This record gives sequence, structure tokens and C-alpha cells, in this order.
Amino acid sequence: MTTPTAKRRPPTTVAAPAGEPFDEALALTRRLRLPYLRKALTDVVPTARAQRWDPAELVRVLLAEEAAGRDEATMRARRRRAGFPAGKTFDTWDENASSISRPTQHALSTLEWVSRHENLCVCGPSGTGKSHFCEALSQRAVDRGMTVAWFSIEDLGTLVRRHRADDSVSKEITRIMRADLVTVDDIGLLPISPDAAEGFYRLVDAAYERRALAISSNLHPSGLDELMPKTLATATVDRLLHHAHIVVTQGDSFRLTEATAGKGVKPLT
Repeated sequence: MTTPTAKRRPPTTVAAPAGEPFDEALALTRRLRLPYLRKALTDVVPTARAQRWDPAELVRVLLAEEAAGRDEATMRARRRRAGFPAGKTFDTWDENASSISRPTQHALSTLEWVSRHENLCVCGPSGTGKSHFCEALSQRAVDRGMTVAWFSIEDLGTLVRRHRADDSVSKEITRIMRADLVTVDDIGLLPISPDAAEGFYRLVDAAYERRALAISSNLHPSGLDELMPKTLATATVDRLLHHAHIVVTQGDSFRLTEATAGKGVKPLT
């Protein structure tokens, strides 16, 4: 007994208003949701016709345009979700002006520590480039295809208060831990609220040996008991520093130096 073979359906075509192949191709890109390929068609097809490209080359170029467009869109979405505060990258970073040694800068910028689920603690006086360096590293992580979540210490307090009502704090921390790198900025300027202290501990505990953390602080992490309850600070620091790179910045504030040199604003005309 033979099994009947399924009949192959004829290829589906999309009727174009003018009945031209180019118009039909445009209609198909809309149906298949290929916006970047559609955008490239207008320029690429005439070029391919004029230069007598091999059909395979035309297909390759168009698919490459779609792939590149999707990659850029993904990158923009990752930056938006990360919540970066200022958009600072290594393009505006002066490695020679930083008090962090150049070998240390270069080693950290490889992001191997992120892949190993290690932590980074950048501590030092205000205005010495801590936040800029942490954000530049976080932006590079996005460039490398990683996901990043950025918080200030008070953001964590807000998060705890928002999710305590329905007892979903742990669920929210678990969601945050989907990121490859979590950065907490600007610790140490003010006393940490009880909610922020709880949020910070929960984050450090959840990330321990599972995700990479980066923090910037005016205080060395060992001094966090000046800002939060000693018992909670001890438990937090114990987990934070076990697999951590400690970087201490020094010197005068870049902001104050620029201000006193008249470089903080553009001259009025």
C-alpha cells in the first residue's frame, strides 16, 4: 500500500498595483517584514542592473542590508533598555588624563571579567571619572552583544518600594539578573535609605558568581557600613568583593578643573 504524497502548493505571489516585478518585490518585503531590505531596494537594484551583478550577489547584498539594519535596531533597543544616564563612551574618554593605570584600563575594557561573572568596584573622590569609566565599559558591553542594566543606588530603593506592595521584589531582581552586566552608580554621596540598602544587598546576593556587577562609589566598599546598617553592609561587601577588581581613582575633580580653567561653558557671544 502506497502512501499518497502531499501535493506541493504553488508559490504564493503578491499582486502589485502596476504588475511590475519591482513593485511586487516591495510588497513582499512588507509582507515578510523586511524593512531594511525594502529601503535598500531602490538604490541596490538599479546599481545591480547597471553593473550586471550576478543574481546571487544581489541577493547577498540585500540580505546583508537587512541583517545590518536589524543589528543596529537591536543595539539601539539594548541601549534604551539599559537606561544609561549620559551616553558616555570611550570615544570621549581620555585614558591619559585618568588616574587609572593604562594597563588596568585596557585589561578591563576587554570585558573578560564580565564573561567570568566577576565584579568591578571603582572608588575615589567625586569628579575623578568613576561614572564615565563605568558607563564607557557598560556601553562597550552592549557593543559586544551583551545586555546591561544601569541603576543609581536610589533607583534600587524605588524598585524595592514599588514591588514590596505585591511581594514581587525577588521576581523583579530575577528579571534584572537576565542582564550580563549590572551597574550601580554613585554610591556614597548620601546615606543609603533602608529600601536602597535592601535593594543593593538583594542585587549583590543574586548576582554572586552568576552575573557581573560594576559599581562606582565615593567610598571604598569596605566603608559601606558608614552608609548602611553594619550587618547588611558586611553581608553585601562579603559577596561583592569575593570576585572583584578594585580600582581607586585619585586627583582633583575633572569638572572643577575645567570650570576654573573656563572650559566648563562656551563663551557668550
